[in-house]
Amino acid sequence: MGNRRVADLTDPTKSEPSPETTVDDLMVSPVHTVRARQSVAELRELMRELQLRSMPVVDDEGAAVGMVSLTDLMAEANDGARVASIMSERVYSIPRYEKPEVAARIMRNHGFHHLVITHEKKLIGILSTFDLLKLVENHRFVTKNAGTRPRPSGGRGRSETG
Repeated sequence: MGNRRVADLTDPTKSEPSPETTVDDLMVSPVHTVRARQSVAELRELMRELQLRSMPVVDDEGAAVGMVSLTDLMAEANDGARVASIMSERVYSIPRYEKPEVAARIMRNHGFHHLVITHEKKLIGILSTFDLLKLVENHRFVTKNAGTRPRPSGGRGRSETG
């Protein structure tokens, strides 16, 4: 199964993430992958065993060619079918040195919860929305254009004297 490297940003003995935090600090590595030619039954068992919500689909050279998620498995996929028949061929990746804000924007704009992390065009990690939530847990967010608080409605808007 390999070792999982996960940044523990909630450990009180560790300092808060710095403004220089990159997706490399948040991603999970190594990445468990599946091949397009494997069966849906194999994929289902592997995801259950590893307790994963998604897996990149790779070619023989290890390049990401697709992504499969629990949602894909919930579809009426025959266990004998190949992973290629249920995978999404849209794979978005960003380099390991990219900022978490960029990853979050890509995920939000495209409506998915996992992003492939690369180094020199090689798959080295995966980042999920749950990984990004570590930054919010540690109050590493800044409110942009914070509006004014609404006035309490304690009666009429104007006094009767004027």
